[in-house]
Amino acid sequence: MAQNVFQEVVRDRILYMIAFYGLLLALGMRVISAIADTTKEKIFLDFGLSAMNVMGLIVAIFLGTGMINKEIEKRTLLVLIAKPISRSEFIISKYLGLSAVLGVIMATMTAIYLGFLQLNHIHYSTESIFIAVIFLFLQLTLVIAVAITLGVFTGTILATVLTFAVYLMGNITPNLVKLGRLSHNSGIASLTHFLYLILPDLSRLDLKNDAVYGLQALPNSTTLIISAGYGLLYSIMLLAVATLIFSQREF
Repeated sequence: MAQNVFQEVVRDRILYMIAFYGLLLALGMRVISAIADTTKEKIFLDFGLSAMNVMGLIVAIFLGTGMINKEIEKRTLLVLIAKPISRSEFIISKYLGLSAVLGVIMATMTAIYLGFLQLNHIHYSTESIFIAVIFLFLQLTLVIAVAITLGVFTGTILATVLTFAVYLMGNITPNLVKLGRLSHNSGIASLTHFLYLILPDLSRLDLKNDAVYGLQALPNSTTLIISAGYGLLYSIMLLAVATLIFSQREF
């Protein structure tokens, strides 16, 4: 089933995003070279990883939120659940299939990115770039889990908006509690603390700045393993919630 999801997404011409990414890097290199001189290497390093992040986020949110509802609207879900397939297998296959597509897209974009760095003689740390991309992939697979979970019980448009909101807030969760304290309002403080507890801390999986501006300052291996485990565990928990909600729905 995961393979079928992978093939279906590829048929939707989602891989054309790779060509667009290459075009974006070429355009970005020309613009950055024209407006910056001494800092163009850092700017392009940051631009390439940020563009990869945006491309991956588009795949994770827009495809993840619509996967379940697409099956419901086309009535193909009725055929699938009539087969000897559990609803948990259905949810997990969607997650694995879309994650595989994301992995292929990001691996190809990384190869293009490194190619541009070599052609333009930009100095970089291969280890730092690869670690940053791996953790970006983990972050986006967590977003896929959020998108699928929200898509199970809401419409596609609402799920898309909510997933994007979770992504934005998930990147600033360490600052939510501080924001609540600065408000000097007990209600806002309680709300920000609650959001801090339930929202995924996506900032733990964002190492772009470490890779670009602090090539030798990546977290140690223990911290990296804990952060990766956190992302995987949170994704598993979300998929378990999605399965529980999906198992209660009648079609």
